[in-house]
Amino acid sequence: MNFTTQSETASSESGGIQVISRAAAILRALEGEADGLSLAEIAVKVGLPRSTVQRIVGALSAEGLLTAASLRARVRLGPGLVTLARTIDIATDRIVRPVLVELARNCSETVDLSVLQGKGAIFVDQVMGAQRLVALSAVGETFPLYCTANGKALLAVMPIEWRQRVLSDKLAPLTPLTITDPVVIEAQIDAFQDTQLAWDMQEHAEGICAVGTAFLDSLGRSFAISIPVPVSRFESRASELAEMLLRARARCLKLLPGSH
Repeated sequence: MNFTTQSETASSESGGIQVISRAAAILRALEGEADGLSLAEIAVKVGLPRSTVQRIVGALSAEGLLTAASLRARVRLGPGLVTLARTIDIATDRIVRPVLVELARNCSETVDLSVLQGKGAIFVDQVMGAQRLVALSAVGETFPLYCTANGKALLAVMPIEWRQRVLSDKLAPLTPLTITDPVVIEAQIDAFQDTQLAWDMQEHAEGICAVGTAFLDSLGRSFAISIPVPVSRFESRASELAEMLLRARARCLKLLPGSH
């Protein structure tokens, strides 16, 4: 028969709490790091030995909460967090999904729903368009904010101080048309306040344009709806798609009292 003293039990509980705290610190350290961090970089950010970080990263990876970011032993936030986020936001997701389905059916284009995660926009739902050639992004994929329609829309509904911190980072050009001047991006975001629309004119990926909008639900959580379209037919449909998108946004707000 084995006996456990109260002090041993308390020590075990304290150790468990410490592991949880350290795991949370590692997850927070990776927030906004789209390219991931090495174990050494994480260790510096959280102030823990590399061996401890390696052990905790291994456990988090096994649960899908972290994933490999490159072949150079870098890790980033994993798809398991998307599952948890969808559980938290499931009411809003479920309420707006019929609107997304109707929008995709009416415009015959792909419709995406994304939320803010760190300094990126993460796709949490998608309804595929009926066109033969459509633009697709994987659910769980994270896109930058400054050069995407959904990202700019999310920036527009967030506090200005937070937005300025995001735009103060180095903005890398992803295509020849990527806008990296924060002043120009701020002007586009200012325009969103009047139009409720944000645009991506081949700024994130060559050959793909998009129009997006965003709103805050009653709990203050940000959601963006976007329509990515191959450039070959975007110019002729841009105004039409924008009008459809705004009508869909209005329907979402009616279905979500307290949203804006």
